[in-house]
Amino acid sequence: MVTSDTTLTEEKTRAEIAKLAAETACLDVERSEQVKAEIAKLVAETAKINAEARWYPFVATAGLFVAALAFLKLMDVVMR
Repeated sequence: MVTSDTTLTEEKTRAEIAKLAAETACLDVERSEQVKAEIAKLVAETAKINAEARWYPFVATAGLFVAALAFLKLMDVVMR
């Protein structure tokens, strides 16, 4: 009787371990997909920032140029 109880307990333990291993594998797949989605989002944001970084100096320079022209135009009006 003791041997069959021990065998039954071992089988239950093994079944529980197998169940937990299967659940863990499922969670690992879900977490992996979440990580991949987060990485894709970060890559897209980085590409956007890099694209903006390429044209930003030109826009800033143009703005400075327009401000300088406006200042010179204002000075010309004031001096007259």
